[in-house]
Amino acid sequence: MTSDGNARRLLEAERQACLDRLGALERDHAGIVDAVRSANSDDEHDPEGATVAYEREHVAALLDQTRDQVSRVDAALRRLDEGTYGRCERCGRAIAPGRLQARPTATMCIACATLGGP
Repeated sequence: MTSDGNARRLLEAERQACLDRLGALERDHAGIVDAVRSANSDDEHDPEGATVAYEREHVAALLDQTRDQVSRVDAALRRLDEGTYGRCERCGRAIAPGRLQARPTATMCIACATLGGP
């Protein structure tokens, strides 16, 4: 990252992409739930029940992952506002610009991340 402005733009774009994905996943999940309700069948005896249950759980897991990513982006934006963005939370050294470009929500430098999270 060469500047706070670039970092902010990248993080805000990531946040918007996550929110867009979240909206689409919520619609998909609601559609699956509504389809199951209107079909009035049970997963145990319906030959497609296992597939529908899998799809529902898969979309629910994607929803959780996307919500988690929004939280990580929000935390990165807070660090940017506080002036700590781009600093490793473990050792305090700068996180390499290439790492921040690839993972804008990174909280640790590569060396510390290799050691494992806090």
